[in-house]
Amino acid sequence: MIKLLRSSVFAGIYIGVAGFGFLASGLQSQVYGSLVGSVLFCLGLLAVVGYRLKLYTGTAGYITRNETGELFLILAGNILGCLLVALLSRVSPLDMQSAAQNILEMRLRTGALNCGLLGIGCGLLMTTAVTFAREKNYLPLLFGVPLFIVCGFTHCVADAFYYLAAPLAFWKAHALEILAVYVCIVLGNLIGCNLYRIILEKSQYTGE
Repeated sequence: MIKLLRSSVFAGIYIGVAGFGFLASGLQSQVYGSLVGSVLFCLGLLAVVGYRLKLYTGTAGYITRNETGELFLILAGNILGCLLVALLSRVSPLDMQSAAQNILEMRLRTGALNCGLLGIGCGLLMTTAVTFAREKNYLPLLFGVPLFIVCGFTHCVADAFYYLAAPLAFWKAHALEILAVYVCIVLGNLIGCNLYRIILEKSQYTGE
């Protein structure tokens, strides 16, 4: 269990750093920032795959029902890793807190249910990207990460970083709404990660 937690925390750190880069690029370039940031974000998932770390959206599409508890331990570790990077973001000379709050405000405007539905799209792309990356084909990952960001699909680990980097005052004012949105994103990602198993016949993805 300790090994699993350490791996998931490290995965969260990488996704947090990827989110840090996404916010920073947006702050430094109003024109190309989001596009550059979405490409830079790929490094987070590349590191997760390369080091074989435990990431919620990189694991959810492959678990069995008996491993559900393990999956949510992975998510807890991912969130802890994101927290460490979020604390680092607070000493940045860039206005990271305002940028994070902008994303959080957008999530609240979108609403919990819609954020959960958008999370399905992200889960689908992440399982696709990781499946190919495990076979040493990284192109789906390099395209899939920018695609989910450009589409506005929600990723529960990346969002954990954005939420934790936002000002505490904003959290205090909207805590219940934020938690409702987050739970829906987690569930949406879970559904999306397993969409291939829901729709396809088993022989199509196992080769049996």
